[in-house]
Amino acid sequence: MASGDTEIKVGSRTVELSNLDKVFYPETGFTKGDVIDYYRAVAPVLLPHLRGRPITLKRYPNGVEGQFFYEKECPSHRPEWVKTAAIIRGRDGKAVNYCVINDEASLVWAANLADLELHTSLAVARNVERPQTMVFDLDPGPPAGLVECCEIALALRGMLASGGLEGFAKTSGSKGLQIFVPLNTATNYDDTKAFAHAFARILEEERPEAVLSKPRRSDREGKVFVDWSQNARHKTTVSVYSLRARARPTASTPVTWDEVAAMADEGGADALVFEHHETVARIEAHGDLFEPILTTKQRLPKI
Repeated sequence: MASGDTEIKVGSRTVELSNLDKVFYPETGFTKGDVIDYYRAVAPVLLPHLRGRPITLKRYPNGVEGQFFYEKECPSHRPEWVKTAAIIRGRDGKAVNYCVINDEASLVWAANLADLELHTSLAVARNVERPQTMVFDLDPGPPAGLVECCEIALALRGMLASGGLEGFAKTSGSKGLQIFVPLNTATNYDDTKAFAHAFARILEEERPEAVLSKPRRSDREGKVFVDWSQNARHKTTVSVYSLRARARPTASTPVTWDEVAAMADEGGADALVFEHHETVARIEAHGDLFEPILTTKQRLPKI
């Protein structure tokens, strides 16, 4: 990516870019131009997971060591071709016009705004009350880490299988692991939240020394918090293939269950931590390991 300010053609669109040589990840020298290059490289597999979904932007105008802010209302200075979706806010009935990133040009435009992280709804905007996916966010409290998350993920996988459900794992790109359960059938957040909460409580009852189902900071040490509360209309979850604002440019990356099992058995602090170039290489080798999230149809069994 060229340095400075420039215009580029992305498909049929012209996108204005600025400050491309500004360093966003000081530890590695990763620049805004590099961020844009990454998102263009992963666009073919990322866009299907963004398309039609309201997105909350998480912007870092001065890089990962600077201040950041969330932006739900799509900026008014957006190009006319960036789509939006009006979602009624529950607490006051106000409509919020979220950005909807349906194409590569819109993705590049968002990256140019220093939107390092992409946080999406579990539902598409046209049917915002119907989640297409259920999610379990496994968040370790030190000294627990990814190894412990993998152990709990395997237990959760077995529980899901007993209910006839298949889940798919991805790294959060930060310190945890997330299990997505595709549904793509008629359901609602009341049901998905209740189901996820019940499973989290069962895990806590079976493994009280290792699992927490309530977000009590005082009890987090050495345990994995199984966060079921993400299954809510007003919540967002970091998208697969999104960069994360860590010291190094890591990305939320799909992993296989064999990799999860190997991590649980063998450990290795960096075994399931993927930086931008490693995520791109995995896509080139394996395609989109998260594609089943978009197509697999499953129904929640009765609890």
